[in-house]
Amino acid sequence: MEQEHLEPADLVRDHTVYACVMGSRAFGLATEASDTDRRGVFLAPTPLYWRFTKPPTHVEGPADEQFSWELERFCELALRANPNVLECLHSPLVERIDGTGRELLSLRGAFLSRQAHGTFARYAEGQHRKLAADVRTHGAPRWKHAMHLLRLLMSCRDLLRTGELTIDVGEARDELLAVKRGEVSWAEVDRRMARLAAEAADAADRTPLPAEPDRARIEDFLVRTRRASAALSS
Repeated sequence: MEQEHLEPADLVRDHTVYACVMGSRAFGLATEASDTDRRGVFLAPTPLYWRFTKPPTHVEGPADEQFSWELERFCELALRANPNVLECLHSPLVERIDGTGRELLSLRGAFLSRQAHGTFARYAEGQHRKLAADVRTHGAPRWKHAMHLLRLLMSCRDLLRTGELTIDVGEARDELLAVKRGEVSWAEVDRRMARLAAEAADAADRTPLPAEPDRARIEDFLVRTRRASAALSS
């Protein structure tokens, strides 16, 4: 039976296949004041695509600090090595998952490729420019953002070195939180960022990651999932 229009909140509530906690709590950087950032993936029922008005590619909310992507959009971004999306697949704090979500997680490695170096590096360069502008304007960067940029650069370097994405900062927690508290000079933070970027570039030359992600494998998963959704709705 063809489905009627669903509100964005309904898609998140009733059709989420994977949901996790991200941000400081997933990175091992949480303090008592940390928010709980939730990210998720929903599967819009296939019959909704048969109408002129298509389902949304993403939904903000309905809860505070909550953001979800439709499965196809999520896969597109992950294939492009979008840092925020790739990290969602590696959160240690999974709150909701079904069979489709478990298959998505089983495909984590198929999304990883050497392209990650370029996308992570471009994202880091953009964030660094913003921090440097804050220093010029206000005399100091936003220290929380500086901490997270250092974390991202560490993650990128280690991904290129090992072929695996790990988002928990582990033993680097104390030194990163010291940056967040403003206890490390901007000059030193800037030096660390430059060193990490250079280490990532060096690792990119000998990374075990493949040149391209396994797009065919991901597309097969998406097509099978869409067909199964259509069959359930018939």
